[in-house]
Amino acid sequence: MKFKQAIIWTAALVVGAVVGTVSVRNGWTEVDRFMDFLASAYTSCFKFVAVPTVALAVVTALAGLGKEGSGRIFRKTFAYTVLTSFVAALVGLGLFLLVSPDALSLEAIKEGAEVGMVKNLGAKPLTVYDHVLNSLPSNLIKPFLEGNVLPVVFIAAAFGASLAFLGKDEHAQALLNCLTGLQKVMFTIIRGLIWALPLGIVAFAEQLARDFGGMAVGSIGKYVAVVLGGNLIQFFIILPLICFLRGINGYKVMKQMTPALLMALFTKSSAATLPVTIATAEKNMGAKPAVARFILPLCCTINMNGCAAFILVTSLFVMKCGGMLPSLGMMFVWCGISVLCAIGNAGVPMGCYFLTLSLMAGVGGPLGVLGVILPIYTIIDMIETAENVWSDCCICAIVDKTTGEA
Repeated sequence: MKFKQAIIWTAALVVGAVVGTVSVRNGWTEVDRFMDFLASAYTSCFKFVAVPTVALAVVTALAGLGKEGSGRIFRKTFAYTVLTSFVAALVGLGLFLLVSPDALSLEAIKEGAEVGMVKNLGAKPLTVYDHVLNSLPSNLIKPFLEGNVLPVVFIAAAFGASLAFLGKDEHAQALLNCLTGLQKVMFTIIRGLIWALPLGIVAFAEQLARDFGGMAVGSIGKYVAVVLGGNLIQFFIILPLICFLRGINGYKVMKQMTPALLMALFTKSSAATLPVTIATAEKNMGAKPAVARFILPLCCTINMNGCAAFILVTSLFVMKCGGMLPSLGMMFVWCGISVLCAIGNAGVPMGCYFLTLSLMAGVGGPLGVLGVILPIYTIIDMIETAENVWSDCCICAIVDKTTGEA
């Protein structure tokens, strides 16, 4: 069945790529509109289940683990998050120093500065305090309406910890039973969406083919090579090696988690992918539900390997273009800054881009460089998100295996 599923997914990729390529050459605007509609509809369906799935997963997992178990698992998860994110940033730094991307011309930077998104956002840089305050829920309903994952996790964690504290209280148990039943309903919906994944793959692949068809990398080819090269090294070498050191076959886990990795690649949102990640981890990887439903929502909000590397490499590139490239010692400081920023980043499309934009506005970097990067960021965002979710899966596999060990 898995082989048949892989064949269907591959066929969907090929069909979407062919349709996108032919559409670009022949100007099939109606086909493009239909594929955009299909991709948006499919993504909306996952966004519909994403936030309640996150909340229910955290509440039931914390209530089931209890205070001691959840604390131990949180410490392990956070430690691996910092480790993998810092290694990703170091890999990016090494490639940046090795490849040494050339600074953009002043003309290119000026053209990039005309991009409306850069011009509008650059005027309001966000501080660290802003990011923290935006993550703290001010009321119960607003984070759910906005689909803001991190405040939802805070709310769910408070409910789950409270249920664990109440223990065998009959009212608490009645509420927990109700939430567990609702969670089963959500996972049933998710299984249906996974069954329909080939339709989404066709639409996403068609969009990707169009993006490639209209892309002009030009003088920032070295920068792109550094960013994507770092992501691929982290994806195929570093993370499997970390798994190997903990007695886990990382490539086997990668194969088991293929549905989640594909979903992350095309949706460019680890939050939207989360329902598939949890379901696949439990079904294919055999992770304990209590562990997977606690770790994966947590990792979705704090474990951003691809984002850490992107923030560092892009910040260095922007500063180099502005004639303000820091010393080697300060580059290591920027590694730490990138990891901290990545931990606070939202698991949504273009989250790393906006965060880097705010960071560079704060230090006075030439924001026009980010305008030049913007047309190709779609591809970078896809690879980054897949790497983020893959790192989440690795941490889940490691912590699940070591849970209960001395």
